[in-house]
Amino acid sequence: MVDITIRKRPYADAVVTQRKFLKKTARGKVVKILRERYLRDDVACGIENCRECDGGSLPFSGVASHKDYPQGHFLLPDTNVFLHQMDLIESPHFTSPLIILQTVVEEVRHRSLPLHSRLKALITSGDKKIWTFYNEFRSQTAVVREDEESPNDRNDRSIRKATAWYNTHLELTRPVRRGQPKPVIPTIILMTDDAANRQKAKEEGIPCHSTRSYIEGLSNFDDLSDLLAATDSNDLPEATASSRNVTLYSDYLPMSTLVAGVKGGQLHQGHFNANQYNYLEGSVPVPAFSKPVLLLGRENMNRAVQGDVVVVEVFPETEWKAPTDEVVDQDSTLKNDDPDNSGDEEEDAEIDAEEAKALGRGRQEKTQSSVKPSSERQPTGRIVGIIKRNWRAYVCHIDGGSLSSTLSTSLSQQSVFAIPVSRLLPRIRLRTRQAPTLLGQKILVTIDRWDLTSRYPEGHFVRALGRAESKEAEQESLLLEYEVPYRPFGKAILDCLPPEGDSWVVPPKSSTSPDWQNREDLRDLLICSIDPPGCQDIDDALHARMLPNGNIEAGVHIADVSRFVLPDNPMDSEAAARGTTVYLVDNRIDMLPSLLGTNLCSLRPHVERLAFSAIWELTPEAKIVQTRFTKSVIASKAAFTYEEAQIRKDDPHRDDDLTKSIRLLNSLALKLKAARMAAGALNLASPEVKIHLDSAESSDPIDVEQKEMRETNSLVEEFMLLANISVAQKIQESFPQTAVLRRHLPPPRTNFEKLQDILQKRRGMTLDVSSSGALADSLDQCVDPNEPAFNTLVRIMATRCMLSAEYFCSGSVSKDTFGHYGLASPIYTHFTSPIRRYADVLAHRQLAAAIGYQSLHPSLHSKQHVETILTNVNRRHRMAQMAGRASVEFYVGLALKARGTRDGKATEVQEEAFVIKVFRNGVGVFVSKLGIEGVVMFKNDHKFDPDAYTISLTSSAGKEATIAVFDRVTVSISVEKDKNTQRGKVAMSLISPVNTTGL
Repeated sequence: MVDITIRKRPYADAVVTQRKFLKKTARGKVVKILRERYLRDDVACGIENCRECDGGSLPFSGVASHKDYPQGHFLLPDTNVFLHQMDLIESPHFTSPLIILQTVVEEVRHRSLPLHSRLKALITSGDKKIWTFYNEFRSQTAVVREDEESPNDRNDRSIRKATAWYNTHLELTRPVRRGQPKPVIPTIILMTDDAANRQKAKEEGIPCHSTRSYIEGLSNFDDLSDLLAATDSNDLPEATASSRNVTLYSDYLPMSTLVAGVKGGQLHQGHFNANQYNYLEGSVPVPAFSKPVLLLGRENMNRAVQGDVVVVEVFPETEWKAPTDEVVDQDSTLKNDDPDNSGDEEEDAEIDAEEAKALGRGRQEKTQSSVKPSSERQPTGRIVGIIKRNWRAYVCHIDGGSLSSTLSTSLSQQSVFAIPVSRLLPRIRLRTRQAPTLLGQKILVTIDRWDLTSRYPEGHFVRALGRAESKEAEQESLLLEYEVPYRPFGKAILDCLPPEGDSWVVPPKSSTSPDWQNREDLRDLLICSIDPPGCQDIDDALHARMLPNGNIEAGVHIADVSRFVLPDNPMDSEAAARGTTVYLVDNRIDMLPSLLGTNLCSLRPHVERLAFSAIWELTPEAKIVQTRFTKSVIASKAAFTYEEAQIRKDDPHRDDDLTKSIRLLNSLALKLKAARMAAGALNLASPEVKIHLDSAESSDPIDVEQKEMRETNSLVEEFMLLANISVAQKIQESFPQTAVLRRHLPPPRTNFEKLQDILQKRRGMTLDVSSSGALADSLDQCVDPNEPAFNTLVRIMATRCMLSAEYFCSGSVSKDTFGHYGLASPIYTHFTSPIRRYADVLAHRQLAAAIGYQSLHPSLHSKQHVETILTNVNRRHRMAQMAGRASVEFYVGLALKARGTRDGKATEVQEEAFVIKVFRNGVGVFVSKLGIEGVVMFKNDHKFDPDAYTISLTSSAGKEATIAVFDRVTVSISVEKDKNTQRGKVAMSLISPVNTTGL
């Protein structure tokens, strides 16, 4: 628990310490800062029944579970323990009572905000015996930084002093009394992995342990040992240290050199991206070059992990190269690597030779500079430093081949490889006693370090998730892999909900009712919602009606979530942290409690609901005459699926007012879309499929098909776009520095070079990317009369050349970068889905203030606050998209497995596909009917022409054929266990034009 007991007393009685230091302002001016600290001698120690302090909660006896401290003890960890051993501390098996110092909490906050959040959650959870001691405010434990003393040394001294004080303090509170036995006093143990800090503590007579030596004395050491992070501590067992002396990687430059180099332009900073097809390649997009910096070979990638913020040195232009045209699989190249002997020089030489062969294959006849045109070559370089690691817990499985044959059934500790689910990550070496029992399970593993002399990063086991391929384990692993917050909503959050619960209703109309003040009564309007089948969180509804003057009134009505989610309360904080609702095939991870999302806020039919309405007067040609926004009360008359609305609109026998409203909305939507297209908006495409589940009970997928897009889909889309654009204009006008907006930047022209070259060489078509309008016109002309699906395929490929849209704060970027490239709109935001997107909640609050409904919360006047929230929302949005796609991929595999099994026997599933990429040893294909991609690999060498994007094959029967990008082929689809994910993966072989099974 977090607690501090300070008796009130006059400041005159308190000890005052002062600290002077110099600080440089943003404008470069140096100012002198004087800070005063008022110290007291009554800050509670936290030990219950202490005769000197009040309000303690830790039992005086501590715990006696350590062999060295049978009289009981308390544990006082230093900062590095929480920075490196948080998985151990959080484990339910770790039950030692903790005293956490104010110094430690503040230092963790400065070093790592994510770990600080975990530490705060640990302290407030109530699951462990924890006391936070405010040592900086107690006169006996406060320290002042000495001259020439580093902040780290000062903090270490502060922690040692607090530990020593605690031990003395406990002895004084239990004095020896004449004629009575000496009282049993528990020991306060300093836990630190800093050898120098431990040495000083021992010299000062302070009981101390490293993390490892401490847990070795616990009775449940076997349960805790796997959770130990690999650190640079001097007391690590020899088996965990690298056994080699050969340096495999270059050391990183000092941080000061990196910062100076980036600032001076000699070095470049960006995020490291691994190549999903070739583990020996990576890239780093940097502002100085239109193409990412290419990194060839593991030495040049220099221990970077996907997502790390790195600094690269770019080679001279004469050394620039193009990416390889080959799929290089890490598992096949490194299949015999031994986790215990990976430092063996002879074995490393073999691996180096194999990697060099893989990296250089295909370049034997000619060098890249001669084969590849200069336009395809990229800046090439190497990583010289890491600014920020992206290490976290990764979903993995134990590589069965890495288990020691002599220890395959014992529980002795051994080194094994953990293979991450993501192909973008390297294998992780870890030591565990549980390797045999963990085989076949999904597990969570954290990376701890990556030494210069180690081919692989080292990590530690966190916990098991369950049997691979079980739906429960797969679903949790998917959520963990994409960092989706999925814990149940806590009591503090649920307490923010209306106390009436499900029985809450809009109160009767009254001038005194808070819910009716300044709201319009729109209950009589013919409002309806149009959504996908099974939609429960209905956050938008529409209406349209003719006006007496011949114009049309159209309205978009959005759930008034901000009425229930109030700024700065626990529910608001949780929604801001989650950022978005995550939609999986058979599950939904809500941003808000279901009472709101699927009931009180959901615009269900025939129920009165609070809404935020955007209402336009439009001409019959869909020109806006005026726009207004209002808080409202509505009563939706119907909830349609897209298909139901389409049938109703198209039925000539229906002529009721609600049907007329849908037709009116559709006629306006067609004109709105035509106007957008004329302005240069893009009509792109992305594959979407529908999974058919067996039943609500089993949720077993039985089939998959391509989603059908109807006219009513476009109807809803056009009015949501119109509402978002209108709201963006209003809130930016009212709050030019802090408006929550969304933009889509124009992609660099270099992103389209490959697609342009393919279209020119394979179809003789030109793709003009000078503007969004020119691109839209070019895409319209990419038509093959003999292949109706060709245009859709090109649009899908063009979509992948785009940048991602992002939320931003209006005062943080130049106004000329506000625009949304894909929509050809100068300004845009998200307003229409507040049940499932937190950015929309913020836009609602700003719009309510802009129309004078209520004042704006102070936090939304802070540009820094808005930027911080939107950074998290952008990240959560990206991760949610990837989680959704991974869920679809998993269920497509299950559905195909079900479709390909008849009477308990596997049967062949054949589908038509399009070639979208050619490699030297395979082709990438897209199966439009299923919305999936795959790579057809060829085992033998084939004639590959990278310039013409073709590959020539000869089947075992002697049949020859040449395959090129855009060609239609027939593939056989099966489901096999993926080496990385340990679940079903779609595998393909080419049937036509040439049967390549076995090639």
